[in-house]
Amino acid sequence: MASNGSGPRTLPCGIYAPTMTFFDPETEDLDIPTIKKHAERLAKSGLVGLVTLGSNGEAVHCTREEKLAITKATREALDEAGFTSMPIIFGATEGSVRGTIELCQAAHKVGADYAMLLPPSYYKAQMDAEAIFNYFIAVADKSPLPVIIYNYPGAVSGIDLDSDTLLQLAEHPNIVGTKFTCGNTGKLTRVAQGAKAKTPFSEGSGYMAFGGMCDFTVQTLVSGGSGIIAGGANVLPKLCVRVWNLWAEGKRDEAEALQKVLSKGDWPMTKAAIAGTKQAIQIHYGYGGYPRPPLKRLDKAQLAAIEQGTAEAMEVEKSL
Repeated sequence: MASNGSGPRTLPCGIYAPTMTFFDPETEDLDIPTIKKHAERLAKSGLVGLVTLGSNGEAVHCTREEKLAITKATREALDEAGFTSMPIIFGATEGSVRGTIELCQAAHKVGADYAMLLPPSYYKAQMDAEAIFNYFIAVADKSPLPVIIYNYPGAVSGIDLDSDTLLQLAEHPNIVGTKFTCGNTGKLTRVAQGAKAKTPFSEGSGYMAFGGMCDFTVQTLVSGGSGIIAGGANVLPKLCVRVWNLWAEGKRDEAEALQKVLSKGDWPMTKAAIAGTKQAIQIHYGYGGYPRPPLKRLDKAQLAAIEQGTAEAMEVEKSL
């Protein structure tokens, strides 16, 4: 079911996963059944939304047709499992304004609710503050999907949007949030405060200030944030949700103690990036596979480090 004329599904506060894209290990073709199974497992684990084709989803390794097929399959899986109100955020970044708008339009038709966009970076020397600002405004003016800005310097040659720019962009009615994978909780605090972000305690303006990794879930809540979009939630969804809910329920000491377990368990996957998260899923859930080259597969020592490093957190995950 695609978004209807009444607008996109609501973005609730809580934990979101940027879902992995699964491939046949021999042919590297999309593994649609596993993509759907994974989406259903995450929804049933208590997450409040999914992101398709983020960095973890290997967007840069997928064609436009594949991106749309993945998003369509994810929407179908959620609807078939009874999660018809769960929103899908779609990684819609392309190199040009025109291409990004076209991709947003196509994704809207297959069931995406929001677009998540990195700043343009290929021609970095030409991407001054004005060019980047104009890119987001131009896309937001014409995209049928409301826009979430994806601030991830590591993916865009070090471009790091400051809080002044983000607050200026937040004034656009079709720019509705930012994902702070920069890890800068001071910046998140300033933007959340300035944009009157939605929190578990207040609807605010509805603007969403997302932490970009689960290892600062509590810190995001302290900063007045709205949710977490975290790769680790592919592997530890119930633990991520538990940390969020404990803090939101006022059980701060319990939340902080569990945050330490979560941060420790997330780090081995973060270090090993996409291959590490996929192999953690393989180890603990029996599916996952490998990223598309040129990303490398892990060796035995790296696999052992993933298994050992996630053991404590997985013990908690399985108890929930």
